[in-house]
Amino acid sequence: MIEYITTLVINAAIFALFSLGLNLQWGFAGLVNFGHVAFMTVGAYTTVLLSLNGVPWFLAFLIAAAIAGLLGILIGSTALKLREDYLGIVTIGVSEMVRLFVNNEEWLTKGTGGVQDFPLPFVNIVARQNYSFILAALLIVVVAIIYWRLEWLVRSPWGRVLKAIREDEEVVKALGKNVFWYKLQAFAIGGAIGGMAGAFYAWQLTTVYPDNFIPLITFQAWTIVTIGGAGNNLGVILGAALFQFYNAVPRFLPEQIRADGGRFEAIQLILIGLTLIILMLWRPQGILGNKDELTLNR
Repeated sequence: MIEYITTLVINAAIFALFSLGLNLQWGFAGLVNFGHVAFMTVGAYTTVLLSLNGVPWFLAFLIAAAIAGLLGILIGSTALKLREDYLGIVTIGVSEMVRLFVNNEEWLTKGTGGVQDFPLPFVNIVARQNYSFILAALLIVVVAIIYWRLEWLVRSPWGRVLKAIREDEEVVKALGKNVFWYKLQAFAIGGAIGGMAGAFYAWQLTTVYPDNFIPLITFQAWTIVTIGGAGNNLGVILGAALFQFYNAVPRFLPEQIRADGGRFEAIQLILIGLTLIILMLWRPQGILGNKDELTLNR
């Protein structure tokens, strides 16, 4: 049971970290990104491939975040000039391009066979059975640091400009601000955070396959941000915890139900769907979202 709870904590923290990156892009800057999983893919594969080539795990982690941020710059330098709906189409297309690349370029990523037997953090120091506890502790520290720095950023003048862009970028332009540059920074930073989540995702899975990074991962992050409240970092962490709770609840149902995999997954989707419906009816801004900042009904 302790190991199971540790796994739940790891999963919740990974998606909290992943969703914090999306929240910076969408919740604060208003950038529609339906391909956020691309950053996780780049972060995961960069980390494990560098580790296999002798790069220390912490350095591989930082390089992976930097490359994911660079991908954000490459995408944003062209796509951010598009309107919201077209931006969403481009980003989901890019995420599929990245997934197909790692699926087909066997010389680099080993293709559908996946990458296995790569070095894991602290495994050479602690016993293998304690790995999950060490990973959970490391992950919680990283999530706390990212949350702390994001809170500082969004409360700074830079963050206030982002919120203004989200509400009406024409007004921000009229005030002489370079809207495109602010958007690009938000997209790159959010991408780098997504890359960090990808590194932890790989360490938690201990094997990496292209099918681990399907578009559904992005929309799970969107669900988390919607539940917790867009534009609220604490809300995102709460949303990730609730999302993981819904994934765990069906496991305590009677054996007859749990034995049916299709029914098991359906119950998870029903719980999440009911939560979203209730929120849209009674609290559309999310659990901790600010109703005054909600633009849904404007």
